[in-house]
Amino acid sequence: MTVEDGSAEATLRASRALLGVVARSVSEALHEITLPQFRVLVILAGEGPLRSGAIAERMGSHPSTFSRTVDRLVAGGWVARTRSATSGRETIVGLTPAGAHLVAEVTERRRREIADILARREPGDRTRIAEALRLFADAAGEPSARDLLTLGL
Repeated sequence: MTVEDGSAEATLRASRALLGVVARSVSEALHEITLPQFRVLVILAGEGPLRSGAIAERMGSHPSTFSRTVDRLVAGGWVARTRSATSGRETIVGLTPAGAHLVAEVTERRRREIADILARREPGDRTRIAEALRLFADAAGEPSARDLLTLGL
C-alpha cells in the first residue's frame, strides 16, 4: 500500500526533527559516557536493577563481553554491582544516584526542548500535533530494544 497524500513525507520530516531533539539531548552526556553505556542506564532507569545477564540480553551482547561495559560503568560511578539475594552466583546491576541523575538530566533536556518547540505554536496547533503524534505512536507500536540500541537509546 502506498501513501500518496504527503503524509509519509511529512512524517519522515517530523522524524528527522525529533531525531535532532534526541541527539541534542544526549550530546552533553556523550562527553562522559558512550551511547551503548547510556542505553544500559536507560534500561536500568526504566526497569530497575537487573541481573547482568538480563541486561546483556536486552543489549544483544554476550554476557562475557557485556561485563566489560559494566566494569566501565562501575568505574565511572554510574552503576553498582551487588550479589543476588537469591543466588550468590548472580550479579545484580543497578543505577547509582549519579547514573539516575544522568538519565533524568537527558530526559529533562529532551522534554524542555520539545516544550520550547511546541510553545512556538498556537494552542490549537499543539492539540493537533499531540493528536497526530498519538495516532502515529499507536500505529507504529513500541519500538523494540534492539531497534533503539542502534541509536544507543
